[in-house]
Amino acid sequence: MIYKKIENSIGDLCKYLIPIKHEYYLGNGKEIAICTLSSIKLLLEISNDIKLMRNVAIVGRLLSENKGIDKIIRYCLSNKELTYLIVCGNDGRGHRAGDALIALSNNGITKEGRIIMSKSPCPHIISSFEEVVMFRNRITIHNLIEETNLEFIRSYLDRLG
Repeated sequence: MIYKKIENSIGDLCKYLIPIKHEYYLGNGKEIAICTLSSIKLLLEISNDIKLMRNVAIVGRLLSENKGIDKIIRYCLSNKELTYLIVCGNDGRGHRAGDALIALSNNGITKEGRIIMSKSPCPHIISSFEEVVMFRNRITIHNLIEETNLEFIRSYLDRLG
């Protein structure tokens, strides 16, 4: 429990010392969300691509294996038409949030909220077991981790829709 308090304090401190302004951008689509992990440049490239943003509900980054994943789960569950989550970009070396998100999709969580088989250092989320089950049943995750080529991502999305 003390580890969690320290981690939360460090996370809050980083928000002020190293602010990353680009969290997400909303598009006009309904079924597809894109997560660019720690690739901020890719996030901006996708958000500036008018054609892509017509077909994408949201594009955002993911830097943490806990609070960030909880936000993704909440967003996906509150947007009933959302079907696909494309996970692309570079996975952060420390938190390995992409690994945790894929592990969540493949394996779920324990009753205590630990993401099963994640290689992340602290893969605990506060979303309930039931919310995770609903998320896993409704959202198909496409694992494009480490893919940063916008043309490849664009053609991949064209095949989805």
